[in-house]
Amino acid sequence: MNRGIANNREIFEDYPIPRALATLAVPTIIGQLIVLVYSLADTFFIGRTNNPLMVAGVSLILPVFNISIPLANLVGVGGGTLISRLLGVGRGEAARRVSSFSAALSILLSVLFSLGMAVFMDPALRLLGASRDTLVYARQYSFCVIVAGTLPTVLSLTLSHLLRSVGCAKQAGFGISMGGLVNIALDPLFMFVLLPPGLEAVGAGVATMLSNVLVCVYFLWTIYRIRNVTSLSLSPFAGLPGAADIRSLFSVGVPAALTTLLFDVAYIVIDKLATGYGDIPLAAVGIVLKAERLPLNVGIGICQGMVPLAAYNYSAGNLARMRETVRFSRLTGLTVGLLSVLMYQALAPDIMRLFIGDAGTVELGTSFLRIRCIATPLMFLCFHLVHLFQALGQGGKALLLGVVRWAGFNIPMLFLLNAVMGMYGIVWTQSIADAVTVVFSFWVYRRFERTLTERPQSV
Repeated sequence: MNRGIANNREIFEDYPIPRALATLAVPTIIGQLIVLVYSLADTFFIGRTNNPLMVAGVSLILPVFNISIPLANLVGVGGGTLISRLLGVGRGEAARRVSSFSAALSILLSVLFSLGMAVFMDPALRLLGASRDTLVYARQYSFCVIVAGTLPTVLSLTLSHLLRSVGCAKQAGFGISMGGLVNIALDPLFMFVLLPPGLEAVGAGVATMLSNVLVCVYFLWTIYRIRNVTSLSLSPFAGLPGAADIRSLFSVGVPAALTTLLFDVAYIVIDKLATGYGDIPLAAVGIVLKAERLPLNVGIGICQGMVPLAAYNYSAGNLARMRETVRFSRLTGLTVGLLSVLMYQALAPDIMRLFIGDAGTVELGTSFLRIRCIATPLMFLCFHLVHLFQALGQGGKALLLGVVRWAGFNIPMLFLLNAVMGMYGIVWTQSIADAVTVVFSFWVYRRFERTLTERPQSV
């Protein structure tokens, strides 16, 4: 029996696809939803101050904070998908070395990013569109969640990818969920009890940072505890992966990081363009960009559950099971996306009022949210196909789809529609750009799928 897959082989090989996907995806979805809740918690509690400037300042940090995701994807997605493919061909010891290398690399990258942000914080915040009134809040929040918090954030995200790669989705989901619940509990404590009025942004940032530290410690302990029954290792003495495996890790990890980074750049452009319409529209769109994450995070959970299952069966040569995984996960995600459109259309005003009581922000945000939600099913399809190519080790194709989506369609359309339609052009861009992207993405996948006639020659 392959080391590293001992108790999970049946998930990858024997479970019916709906059960296998649920086993891997449901804990991930729960974790994603709690991540969403605690990311929204900061905005929710800050919104209780009824200070749109503080909401706008904290919202500006979201794209920068999200850079932790590309850093984690570089090693977590690259290393995690490679581990699943290595296990599919029985190379458990190679997978062990890949996991140790991934953890060490994530630490190095996160430290470098934190230092860079500490040195260039003010220029970066002004580039994002921070005004004289919002800069102080953006600086307070940024120091806590980025300068002090990037290391635990990136490392915990990386380790969660590695755990899912060997079928330990429950442990990965529990860790993320635990951190989210702790963050929700700590937010009001630091914001309204321990710190004086005016420092609510600091309190929210400290709560987020501490919760990520807790998650990181839990994952480190979990991997240490299961090190003898899985192919996961954090030991610096595990040895370096072979040159071919390192190339394979980066061939998927670098495109995964760049694709996610382009996603963040698009959000930065949205914020930058929105600042031209004043702080109230900026606060409204900041809330909308967080509120719309509910179905997207469910979709990402479905994709992340699909990845190890598709990767393992692809490398093992079970293409029928791989295709069934792809079809069922796609249908499930589309169903979630369509239902979410109906929910947001009906409940948009109530959703906005959860975050802020300012009537003008609520009215504007309601209109924005009803437009943005139309793109949800299209966004899922884009995410799904990129995750699929990552699972199959096709980093170049994943990068192509990401570059076309964001650099080819979305970002140029943001500038074009902003010039033509104003603020509403910014809001409509996602639906229009993703509709075109979906057509292109399926064309690329259909061409690739016709080549899947035999077991791959490498992982």
